[in-house]
Amino acid sequence: MSKDKRRNCRIQYFSLMELMIALIIMIMITGLVAPAVMNKLMKAKKRSAKIEIEMFDACLRDYYLDNNEYPNSLDALINDPGRDSWDGPYISKRTTIPKDPWGNEYQFESPGQHGDFDIYSYGADGAAGGEGKDADISSWEKE
Repeated sequence: MSKDKRRNCRIQYFSLMELMIALIIMIMITGLVAPAVMNKLMKAKKRSAKIEIEMFDACLRDYYLDNNEYPNSLDALINDPGRDSWDGPYISKRTTIPKDPWGNEYQFESPGQHGDFDIYSYGADGAAGGEGKDADISSWEKE
């Protein structure tokens, strides 16, 4: 075999410069895409919290129809609080009250300051108040 043919049969490797350029391009693409993905994720978590609050609202109204009063805690939607008229569980296929999308407990007050009851999540920061991703999500505020 001649030298030219052996040279053509050799495996060609990427140079360090080519690898660096490819890595830089991938980092730039990630830098452009990541904020958009994180923004969508945050909106999805807020939407999920709002839907769960609406589910609690419906379950609490069912509880009220059976018991003529709202419970003292969300736990009464799953566990019998010792009332003869309790016809639960009012949240199906659950053994515990779900947490908000950030892993915190939903807040519940009955009677509420904004109606018969208030249900709310403190948002991403887990503290009252806040704006943007840290804004509270509640049963009395409509989007």
